[in-house]
Amino acid sequence: MGPTSTTHALGQSAVLVSTHMTMAARIARGYAGRGQELDDLTQVAMLELVKAASRFDPSRGVAFAQYAYPCIVGGLKKHFRDNGWSLHLTRRLQELQMQTSRAVPGLTQTLGHAPSIAELAVHLQLSEQDTRDGVNSRLAYSTRSLNAPTADDEDTELGQRLGGLDARMESVADRHVLGQHLALLPTREQHILRLRFGRGLCQREIAEELGISQMHVSRLITRCIGLLRTGMLARPQPPL
Repeated sequence: MGPTSTTHALGQSAVLVSTHMTMAARIARGYAGRGQELDDLTQVAMLELVKAASRFDPSRGVAFAQYAYPCIVGGLKKHFRDNGWSLHLTRRLQELQMQTSRAVPGLTQTLGHAPSIAELAVHLQLSEQDTRDGVNSRLAYSTRSLNAPTADDEDTELGQRLGGLDARMESVADRHVLGQHLALLPTREQHILRLRFGRGLCQREIAEELGISQMHVSRLITRCIGLLRTGMLARPQPPL
């Protein structure tokens, strides 16, 4: 191939790459959320795009997109095989994970429902323990960074979708002590408090359910809350 032909081929490859970068990036995004950074996946996809452009022969009558697509997908799958496990697993567990993950879709269609561990074990002729290990091993494959973009919006990080600290965790000790004091109340008063604060019934509904007046319900609730507050405030404070 002469200099002119080489220059023409390089120019053609550059055009193919530049006009199909969006396609490569879209394919990479399709594999996001599987334990690998989107930037890394995009880099792999772009590299495979460049390789495909350099090998492409337009004389074969196949559109470049049709040729490049499986090349990019194959490169991404190889990347996952080589780097996809977030946690180290033995070869045996990796094989079990592949066996179970491949069998589930077909068996689901055959059975009409997602297969149980026992059904999957019979189908694969494995022990139930091996089958369970294979199914659970997928968790080692799909851990994600909190800085990874979400699948539906690459401008939003996964960590931004997570909730904040659970305020209820801070009140575990208080709720435990509250339960102890609640158990000291008469059974009827305990029931009234559960109806009011557990089921969310209003005083009128509680009165109708218990066959007493609404005013009596109000007095009982006020009295019980006062007793509980006194008991909670009187408990010894933990040492600093």
